Amino acid sequence: MATTSRIVRSWTILRNCRRSENGIGYWRWHFAWVYDTMARMIHLIQRSAFLFAAILAGTAVSSPATSQSKSETVAGDAKRGAYIARLGGCKSCHTDTKNRGPDLAGGVALKSPFGTFYVPNITPDKETGIGGWSTESFIQAMTDGRAPDGSHYFPSFPYTSYTRMKRQDLVDLKAYLDTVKPVKQQARDHEMQFPYNLRVMLGPWKWLFFQRGTYEPDPKKSASWNRGAYIVTGPAHCGECHTARNFFGATGADFALAGTRKGADGKPVPNITPHPKDGIGGWSESDVEFALKSGMMPDGDFLGSSMAEVIENSSSHWTESDLKAVTEYLRSLPKRKTP
Repeated sequence: MATTSRIVRSWTILRNCRRSENGIGYWRWHFAWVYDTMARMIHLIQRSAFLFAAILAGTAVSSPATSQSKSETVAGDAKRGAYIARLGGCKSCHTDTKNRGPDLAGGVALKSPFGTFYVPNITPDKETGIGGWSTESFIQAMTDGRAPDGSHYFPSFPYTSYTRMKRQDLVDLKAYLDTVKPVKQQARDHEMQFPYNLRVMLGPWKWLFFQRGTYEPDPKKSASWNRGAYIVTGPAHCGECHTARNFFGATGADFALAGTRKGADGKPVPNITPHPKDGIGGWSESDVEFALKSGMMPDGDFLGSSMAEVIENSSSHWTESDLKAVTEYLRSLPKRKTP
């Protein structure tokens, strides 16, 4: 801002003094010209330095911050991993149900204001899926948003939520995915609008908006509340749909789970905070649990659109204790109006 002010001030001198080509006015004009040139150079250097620092920070600082080391990890449990997949609703996004596509083979088109994303194949096919990935590469993708070759993923892949997942949950999830039927199906390239198609900007985007790290339990809350918070903000990634995004596609804590009047597909996404008018403030504990289990709301209507798939493939399979935990957490949230 100071540099910009200097530029404006020097141009004011230029405008007032250039009329005089002799005497004091002449020398003031030349001084202003030098001053203006130097100010522009400083401004350019500042902007270039900031951009370089952002790119450097976004690409170099890429190690996922987790509270668990590799030495604490035990072998993957595929049976337990199948339940983790239910918590995350993997089938809802990675199976093209509309076109009767094979399970977890991708192909679903996710339309958004930034372009169309095509969901990848996560079967263990070694050529078109994740069969050639190590467990560490899988954890890197889930918690840091980076492919095995180090390239950045677009945040349409909700690693911004998965980063909170426990390492062992991720190991078990990978063990389960390794057991599903491999399908050879190459994912289509994303169809992104400029400038959102520039992957080089994903490093700075992460630097600005991505907070790495495993979920840390709140010691002041109950074990059930913490379990609910972990599920909602981690594997279930509820905030990715139920939170409004800014111009850069990032969600904001001030609007967490408060819904949005225009979601990724252009349709409104409901507010799931306890706001009495915009949210679920009028729902009882059993109302919330029953809606997650069956899809039926207190007024007898059913949840539709993409939420119907989430219930069918995900929350209807959760344990009773997890349903209660998620309900406890949601009902404890601040009452936020839908932006």
